Amino acid sequence: MTEKSMQALEFDKILSMLSENAISNMAKQKLLTLRPLLGEAEVKAKIMETTEGRKILDHIGSPPLAVMKDTEMNLELAEKGAMLIPEQLTSIGLFISSCKRMKAFLKRAESLGVGIAGYGGSINELTGLQTEIETAIRNNTVEDSASKELKDLRRKIATVNTEIKTKLEGMLRSKKEWFADGYVSLRNGHYVLPVKREFKNQVSGSVLDISSSGSTYFIEPSSVAKLKEELSILEIAESNEERRILYQLTALVTDYASSIRMNMEVMVALDFIFAKAKLSLDMKAVPPALHTNRYIKIVKGRHPLIKPSECIPLDLITDESVQGIVITGPNTGGKTVSLKTIGLLQLMAQSGLHVPCDEALLPMNNAVLCDIGDGQSIRENLSTFSSHISNIINILDHTDGESLVLLDELGSGTDPAEGMGIAIAILEELIRKKCLFVATTHYPEVKEYANRTAGLINAKMAFDRETLKPLYRLEIGEAGESCALYIAKRLGLPKRMLERAYTEAYGKEKGTERRTIDASFLYNTEEEMVVSPSDPVMMDRIKKATQPKPVNTRSQRFQLGDSVVVYPQKKIGIVFQTANEKGEIGVILQKKKEFFNHKRIQLKAPASELYPPDYDFSIVFDSVANRKARHKMEKGYQPDLEIIYEDDISRK
Repeated sequence: MTEKSMQALEFDKILSMLSENAISNMAKQKLLTLRPLLGEAEVKAKIMETTEGRKILDHIGSPPLAVMKDTEMNLELAEKGAMLIPEQLTSIGLFISSCKRMKAFLKRAESLGVGIAGYGGSINELTGLQTEIETAIRNNTVEDSASKELKDLRRKIATVNTEIKTKLEGMLRSKKEWFADGYVSLRNGHYVLPVKREFKNQVSGSVLDISSSGSTYFIEPSSVAKLKEELSILEIAESNEERRILYQLTALVTDYASSIRMNMEVMVALDFIFAKAKLSLDMKAVPPALHTNRYIKIVKGRHPLIKPSECIPLDLITDESVQGIVITGPNTGGKTVSLKTIGLLQLMAQSGLHVPCDEALLPMNNAVLCDIGDGQSIRENLSTFSSHISNIINILDHTDGESLVLLDELGSGTDPAEGMGIAIAILEELIRKKCLFVATTHYPEVKEYANRTAGLINAKMAFDRETLKPLYRLEIGEAGESCALYIAKRLGLPKRMLERAYTEAYGKEKGTERRTIDASFLYNTEEEMVVSPSDPVMMDRIKKATQPKPVNTRSQRFQLGDSVVVYPQKKIGIVFQTANEKGEIGVILQKKKEFFNHKRIQLKAPASELYPPDYDFSIVFDSVANRKARHKMEKGYQPDLEIIYEDDISRK
């Protein structure tokens, strides 16, 4: 898997979303470097982990994972002989407590029959270390109960402090006129008296501070100096005892360092798994099925970076007879999104992730290679075309029968004739390489090439010609159109200009016969199909272009409005659409439009016996709203109107 292709598919954004679901920094970093795997067994094992994590989330809830901030650094300090301070020891104690909760959580998960519950057996409870830390440390300070010596020292310190305060308070009461306040103050760790300036010589002792106005002197009397000296000695002894306790606890942490690291590894592994499970839950994703055959099945696949409310699901189902898919259709119709959806789902699946769809059956690939985006570079002096070709050459060099190749706008960025030729040459090389590939293009010749080449199949992005809106729906088996002439007509381009554009695009011959399309869409009625008598060549070309394609003789006998019987149901219906190129007839049965093979239909009564000449069948087959909208659209562009078609038409 190349980093360039993964970046083009925006796989890094998936990893960023994934890492946000992790708790610990170690798991976050591990997730950001996640890459697709190449071994089928390994991939399936990783997907199973995600599935089991998702099952636990669904049935038990979120696990009590630990943050583990600075835990590794604290262990390294301890092993180097440094003394851990109370805050660091408290952090280790909290981590041990989280491990015990996780062990209990996984014990409950055993009832679900999930393999990852077995991680609980690798977690060391470390109850002894936790008890020692919690007994000695509380609120990030060393507790009196940490040792008998510390408790005695602190009792003596409290006694001396009381004696000092009692002596000073006695002086305050006996000489009230000497003092600015009636209470003992504390300056720089010393008990002092607030002496008025004029009486400062009356109090023997050390001046430790002076008020900002200079009217008050804070003096430590000589009478308490001996007590203060005793207090200092006791405080030094207290500090030494605290350090002894902290060193002792640090040494204990060092003794359990390997067990703590084992717990950290288990926690990171579980954090990693549950981050994948949380992403699956957020995306409403499912576990993909991986295989070593060369076909794809994606049912209602959603691009993972598009909001579900705005995403049109992708359906893509092929078999082993299909090596490549050529997608065509209008700009902004969703071709690139479809490519990225296929690529991202493949990368996610081989990385052990669930994929956002209803069902996915995906092949194992040794590489997912893509050319998406214009890649133009001012610094490297590369045009869009040069960038595409350079990238494609590199892709072809690294492609084999186990690769998936995704190419966007094949052959674009240069002269259309040459670009078309290059596009077909690239497709032929991909076929020779026997890789699986999906390509998008605008070239009609490429569509025709795909149509006549074994192993290739056309697909299109659906487009509503009436409303000019892309439907973002991939339809396999049919080639799409650019829809430029349809759009131009709907926007009000004059008929004479449409005729001229059609002739230039489809009517001229340049060495070989150009392709043709049905030009009837240029006109609203047969009476409108009138061209200037001075242009007989154009008139002949348009007349030929508007002639219907030959279909089966029997199927051609059914006309709009005919009453027919559909077998084997023997139901009576009305023809709403004449035979297409496949010989299928559109019939309304019980207010539902369906398509049937002409061989299943028998004429009951022709339309000529049921309706008057020139009867407007839109009255029967279309809604009132659609008829009104179409009438207004024929007069010019109507931005606020659209034709609504039924979605329940099916083929039998």
